[in-house]
Amino acid sequence: MKFADLHLHSRFSDGTYAPEELTAQAQRFELSAIALTDHDSVEGCAAAARACAAAGIEFIPGTELTAEQDGHELHFLGYFIDTQHPRLLTRIAQCQSVRQNRIREMVSRLNRLRVPLSADAVFTLANCRAPGRPHVARALVRAGLCTNLDEACERFLKKNRPAWVPKFKMSAEDAIDLIHEARGVAVLAHPGLNRTDDVIPGLVEAGLDGIECFHTKHSTATSEHYLEIADRFHLLVTGGSDCHGLSKGRPLIGTVKVPYQHVEGLKARAAEIKTDSKRREG
Repeated sequence: MKFADLHLHSRFSDGTYAPEELTAQAQRFELSAIALTDHDSVEGCAAAARACAAAGIEFIPGTELTAEQDGHELHFLGYFIDTQHPRLLTRIAQCQSVRQNRIREMVSRLNRLRVPLSADAVFTLANCRAPGRPHVARALVRAGLCTNLDEACERFLKKNRPAWVPKFKMSAEDAIDLIHEARGVAVLAHPGLNRTDDVIPGLVEAGLDGIECFHTKHSTATSEHYLEIADRFHLLVTGGSDCHGLSKGRPLIGTVKVPYQHVEGLKARAAEIKTDSKRREG
């Protein structure tokens, strides 16, 4: 049997592993294929592709986009995307700029609470174009202003806490269209965490290709529930560990292994999307 992990983050968003380290971990757990799905970034894909080629692991270029539908925050994974697609890169750059401004606002709110953290300290720690709330939490711990990441989030950074700042979110339809325009396959990430089953029919109408049924935080019952939904709406099935390296306790890579048949399903759909795109452009 061949297995894959289709949801991994590197230091190019809020993970701690370099793409090469992720690949080494994938090799350790005998994975046949992996996807790098950094938040609002494709920067790590080239390095991951090179490392995977050297290790004999199939690499799937991807990203994770934050969106909103009917007041619900949703995350979409784009698989087999063209990482050089001009519009994708433009939209990602816009999202990265918003992310950086969000960090500045979080730090400003912390400063008003007399917490002496600088935005530069967060950006230096993040060392990427797509910084996020976890980087603020890590910077607070590194500066000795909080004892651990949980305290940082509970005291300051969770929703409705004093330094929390809402995320920018594109519409769900825009996220799906953007992934398709970049010739990728659009998959709803970890639906069991968002509890938004009621929006799935509308997403299917908007062109959703698949659903992440297997996830570290999905129980067996939750996975079975979404497998039923995938079957009902003729959606592809994916899964992954959502590994962020060492930022959230022990590394999660290796804890979720999806059968390779699901990679084959993604590849077939990606080929269809590419064919359709060429037909429209021709």
